[in-house]
Amino acid sequence: MAQHAGYGRWVYNWGLRMWMESYRSGLKPTANKLKKFFTNHVKPKYPWMSELSSKVYQYAFINLGDAYERFFKGLAEYPKFKKKYHHDSFTLDDGGGERLIKIGGYKHKLPFIGWVETWEELPEYQVKKVTISRQAGDWYLSFAIELPDAPPTETHPPNPPPGRGEGTVGVDLGVLALATLSTGQVFPNPKPLRFAIKKLGRLQHDMLRKVTGSNNYKKASLLVARLHRRVANIRADYLHKLTTFLAKNHSQIALEDLNVSGMLSNHKLARAIADCGFGEFRRQLEYKCQRYGSELVIVDRYYPSSQLCSNCGHQQKMPLSERVYHCPDCGMILDRDLNAAINLSKTSGSGGLACGVGAADSPL
Repeated sequence: MAQHAGYGRWVYNWGLRMWMESYRSGLKPTANKLKKFFTNHVKPKYPWMSELSSKVYQYAFINLGDAYERFFKGLAEYPKFKKKYHHDSFTLDDGGGERLIKIGGYKHKLPFIGWVETWEELPEYQVKKVTISRQAGDWYLSFAIELPDAPPTETHPPNPPPGRGEGTVGVDLGVLALATLSTGQVFPNPKPLRFAIKKLGRLQHDMLRKVTGSNNYKKASLLVARLHRRVANIRADYLHKLTTFLAKNHSQIALEDLNVSGMLSNHKLARAIADCGFGEFRRQLEYKCQRYGSELVIVDRYYPSSQLCSNCGHQQKMPLSERVYHCPDCGMILDRDLNAAINLSKTSGSGGLACGVGAADSPL
């Protein structure tokens, strides 16, 4: 698997370098042109490539073409060269319907590689393409399957509070509480990086004391990578449970269009904000709302949801240090996040405040 991942990385970097040189020469390259030139003139010069699956380099050119297409559309930065041990992956397919891939049980058959064993038992699946990637020293098998549409079913949030939200709900995201709903439900922030930061610092200190490139250095770096993977998995698991609960149990969800990149410029709160995963929260909520038939309303980022009184509409300044909203007009006293969530829930029916619905919106 490491050889196949290195094969794909080598071809991708070769194609990227040729693409850049072609542009400097005044040519307009494409992924198909580079693949034909590589197959006819470059691949015969390296005998070791014939010992590996040819699907790997074909998908390397496909990924390179997709990377440039996203760059030209303004969706991503200019493609970069791949590094060894950084997101190693490769893709294989069934060879045009020959059913060379067999997924089921603990052992699975992959083209050219043969039988591999997984820790998790899988049902019988018929797939056309698989992607094998390495994370923190472990290899993962990913593929896509087609499932019939099923009616939405009740799910439970990570820490299910009493009651069940229905209809329109406003969601206020924060650092102390990850999500506060207009119904009064509060989902705490797991803060996985904060609770692992001390252990991560010790592991990184031990890694720096090793000789770079030695076996002990590789073992220490593997421990650091595994802890990073655990932090990312905890955050992703919590966000998936929360967004699924919201999309399945509410017909309309109002969410503020947060300027995450601008919030990260505050170096005092940057790590705490990044640990929340606000951008991933919105990304998951966008496609899950389409999947379960609910509506996502993105409220303009300049809407003063925290400054308005949810009872009478009075507006006042609210610094971050004030966690309770005191209205001088009507005397209402309410939690700051809950007040903002209620204001967000009221914007879905008013004109001019909703700035977009669904996954077609601009990213955070």
